[in-house]
Amino acid sequence: MLVEIRGFRFCSSVRMLAALVFIVLCIQPGHGQTCTEGFTYDRRARQCIDVDECRILPDACRGDMRCVNQNGGYLCIPRGLYNQPYRPDPPALPEPVHPDTSAGFSDTFLLAPPRSVEPSYPRVRGTAQCILGYTPAEDGTCNDIDECETNSHHCNPTQVCINTAGGYTCSCNEGYWLIGGQCQDIDECRYGYCQQLCANVPGSYSCSCNPGFILNPDSRTCQDVDECEDEPCSHGCFNTYGSFMCNCDEGFELASDGTTCIDLDECSFSEFLCQHRCVNTPGSFSCICPPGYYVYEDGRSCEDVNECDTGNNTCTTAQVCFNFQGGYTCLDPLQCHPPYIEVSDNQCMCSAENPACRDRPFTILYRHMDLSSGRSVPADIFQMQATTRYPGAFYIFQIKSGNDGREFYMRQTSNVSATLVLARPIKGPKEVVLDLEMVTVNNVINFRGSSIIRLTVFVSEHPF
Repeated sequence: MLVEIRGFRFCSSVRMLAALVFIVLCIQPGHGQTCTEGFTYDRRARQCIDVDECRILPDACRGDMRCVNQNGGYLCIPRGLYNQPYRPDPPALPEPVHPDTSAGFSDTFLLAPPRSVEPSYPRVRGTAQCILGYTPAEDGTCNDIDECETNSHHCNPTQVCINTAGGYTCSCNEGYWLIGGQCQDIDECRYGYCQQLCANVPGSYSCSCNPGFILNPDSRTCQDVDECEDEPCSHGCFNTYGSFMCNCDEGFELASDGTTCIDLDECSFSEFLCQHRCVNTPGSFSCICPPGYYVYEDGRSCEDVNECDTGNNTCTTAQVCFNFQGGYTCLDPLQCHPPYIEVSDNQCMCSAENPACRDRPFTILYRHMDLSSGRSVPADIFQMQATTRYPGAFYIFQIKSGNDGREFYMRQTSNVSATLVLARPIKGPKEVVLDLEMVTVNNVINFRGSSIIRLTVFVSEHPF
């Protein structure tokens, strides 16, 4: 059956209708970004946009055909058929209009209101033709082709395919960016995503903290750990930024592990810490003194205990208690040997009238003193002088006996006095008895006589 409309002949078959209506799809390649056919990559918008082939292609449609742009392609339609409304008689060829290009390809054709006149083109029964990116359905509609599911896309292996209406786009996963058409990993660590430590991994990154810090819930910043809450130190703990410090009580020092405290042996520092002996104690030390001494108020010096004053002695009532450094002695009552007679508690005298006293000292005076062991020398330790002076007389002072080691000598300080000098140190305990003689000489009356001071020196055991 042939029908003539406006000078055109149409065949009733679908094949003849296809000869009159040409649908031409052109492919415009993208630039910089791989886009589907009919789209080009807009660098400013950073997305694929439709190519208007009717505007950029010369003679896109030949003859009496009019070019109609489509989302992703274009159509060539006879001018008379494009402008004439029609009433559909399914199945019949729909009249194309400008589609909505806001969301990929469109498979919707707007229909003109029905008219009472007969259509000016043949009614053709057959399957509806779909634009690129769609496929005909059994009900005659066009369904979108999921290129991502059918693996008919052209995304490279580093990209991710995202299906769109009538097409698809190639994108990158989170953590990647597009460089030269390839998805490359973003090194987040270069941009300070982490406050402290950062480890880049493909498509992501991982933050961690230095020792002494913990990661905050934001997984990026770090918070100081108060290590002192766990009591890591044996004594005191001081928290610092990212760490901690241990300190020790007085008398202790920090061990090599930095957390425990060990006792400090103060006695090993100096032998002069205590006057006598140092005893180390946990965290401190104590000084002890030998028998006969007590520890002084300073806690280090040793002070003599006067046993004679405290009554802590063994002397009888007939004896006299004599205290010296570190001890005491009990002195028996004075006994004067003939021809000497006792004239006082500590003096014996030999009378000049007694012939037996000739060439003997006129008096013997008993004295006692104490001396520290190892006392520094020279040291003046005792002084003697004439108590009775005679006109025209002069006096000579000398050590008559007891100076076997020559530790002492007499130094005359005036014509009536002299001083006993310690010349060499004496180590105790020791008892030294010296006879210090004062010779009286009077040439006027041709007189020569002498007196003796019998000095007993108790040298202590210790130098204090």
